[in-house]
Amino acid sequence: MLEVRRLSKAFPLPKKKKSGPSRNVVEGDPRREGKRFYAVKEVSFRAETGAILGLLGPNGAGKTTLLRMLSTALEPTSGTAEFDGVDIAAAPIEVRKKIGFLSGTTGLYGRLTAREMVAYYGDLHGMDNGVMRQRMSELFDQLGIEPFADMRNDQLSTGMKQKVSIARTLIHDPEVIIFDEPTTGLDVAAAETVLAIIEQYKEAGRTVLFSTHHMHEVELLCSQVIVIEKGRLCFEGSVAEMRQKSGEDKLDRAFLRLVGQGENP
Repeated sequence: MLEVRRLSKAFPLPKKKKSGPSRNVVEGDPRREGKRFYAVKEVSFRAETGAILGLLGPNGAGKTTLLRMLSTALEPTSGTAEFDGVDIAAAPIEVRKKIGFLSGTTGLYGRLTAREMVAYYGDLHGMDNGVMRQRMSELFDQLGIEPFADMRNDQLSTGMKQKVSIARTLIHDPEVIIFDEPTTGLDVAAAETVLAIIEQYKEAGRTVLFSTHHMHEVELLCSQVIVIEKGRLCFEGSVAEMRQKSGEDKLDRAFLRLVGQGENP
């Protein structure tokens, strides 16, 4: 189970120049408090074991910052989160053993092949070589990587790089998977493969948290949805409850109303 309690991340605001235009580009933004800018402010939610939780929000809402805190890549300013009782701040190494994190900003080492890249991450997780090779074979077959496995990463297409990143995320068979827009850059067939893998993890009793802008992915997979806007949680519930609260049948319109970009119900 994932439990998030009043999680916040603040960044210092840039200082104004003595002359010329101000560097403070967030003047008047409600996320500004004194000399700090809150990318995420007191967000709380829970995802039960075996749930698929969809994270929605406009660009710049704080989704990636939230996911980076949960992955332990970014230290919270306040609040905390626990994976099956293991605290992200108190025991980050233990958390990293439990999770697989796909970030939209994490690149691949260009001079390594796809196979070398994924094996490297398996080694980092202390996997047995035989187990790692078997696991890699399964993932490469599922994702269609095998024909390209011995090509250097800097020679791969954008979609194939994303597949390698996904394989790297899943190589150690994590208990909790955190995906930041996992189908970005993938064609329809490849995206469907990734969604099928997410479904398999749910059936295996794993917890999946993923951000997306594709509402059909939410409808297809998510047992629970959270929506954040300007760093704060503005909705938590099921897809049906999201429709009910917004008064909209179409999920994209429901989302827009919840974040204040549609007409008021």
